[in-house]
Amino acid sequence: MVRSLTLLILSSLLAVAGSATAADAPRGAASCSGCHAVKAGIDTPLKSLKGRKAAEIVEAMAAFKSDRQRATVMNRIAKGFSDSEIAAIAEWWSEQQP
Repeated sequence: MVRSLTLLILSSLLAVAGSATAADAPRGAASCSGCHAVKAGIDTPLKSLKGRKAAEIVEAMAAFKSDRQRATVMNRIAKGFSDSEIAAIAEWWSEQQP
């Protein structure tokens, strides 16, 4: 029993330590990687968000949120974030190295 508990605690600590970069991301930022490639060499029709200007991301999200720009799911996704959340997510992605 003690050994099982020790292993559980150690595995939890390792999981937390291994996700330090993701922990720095604002709420919602990680969900972008479901469609936007985060590693070089991944072929996807969607641009990577890494290193893009924050203002560019904010403008795109505002266009989706207001339905000025139509998309399959981005309109619905954008509407789920407040303007301050979008700004934080955009800033975080702009700081990521491509």
